[in-house]
Amino acid sequence: MTIQPDQYAVMGNPIAHSKSPHIHTLFAAQTGQPLEYRAILVEPGGFAPAVRKFREAGGKGLNVTVPFKQDAWVFADLLSVRAERAGAVNTLILEPGGVRGDNTDGMGLVRDLTVNHGYLLAGRRILLLGAGGAARGILQPLLVEKPTQLVVANRTADKALELALRFSDLGRVSGYGFAELAGRQFDLIINATAAGLSDAVPPLPEDVLAPDGWCYDLMYGSEPTAFVRWGLEHGAVQALDGLGMLVEQAAESFHLWRGVWPETKPVIAALRS
Repeated sequence: MTIQPDQYAVMGNPIAHSKSPHIHTLFAAQTGQPLEYRAILVEPGGFAPAVRKFREAGGKGLNVTVPFKQDAWVFADLLSVRAERAGAVNTLILEPGGVRGDNTDGMGLVRDLTVNHGYLLAGRRILLLGAGGAARGILQPLLVEKPTQLVVANRTADKALELALRFSDLGRVSGYGFAELAGRQFDLIINATAAGLSDAVPPLPEDVLAPDGWCYDLMYGSEPTAFVRWGLEHGAVQALDGLGMLVEQAAESFHLWRGVWPETKPVIAALRS
């Protein structure tokens, strides 16, 4: 008797570019898990019906990407602490008794930095660029690592301050406009802005990166991103893009669904090549 593989998918718009099907197919082959994973294009306003249809057809789990992470947050019956904090869900676990929502983005970033690159976040001065959904999704896991300080900087200072206040119970976090960064230095600068979509970099002081500092861009591409190039031009010891984070957050989702941890390094290497 043939065992039918369990069904998983990623939903978003656009979605054709998604690397998630390739990543999870590699995870499944590596761990011997019987599953199929595909990409589903969802039209604006159609997220909840699309999830119900997928679930009714026997779907076991979903990844959720732009622009539906907040829709998924509303849709879930039960939220993890980190998803509740983030105000966004990127992983849905579809169970008979209900739908659980989680957010694996922040842990993906932390694991890429600490495990894959050996970077210690404790005691560091961290600058987080941007105050949108991407920034909100990674703040809680970053603060759990106990940096000395975490500064959120945004074009609109009020948004940065508002976001910092939301997370201030978890550690030393403050919010500023870009202009207020003058005279300050940071050990790690993380770019969570959309500036990279137009091959731009936020307006930063020339000396904002400390000696021996690192840069990390949540975005990734076949060529170095604008922020990765900026980091290298300003003497960063390491200037990393978000491909490792993408694979690590996927591994966390895979573990939530299947109860096993895939090896991420060979998958990252396969995507790089």
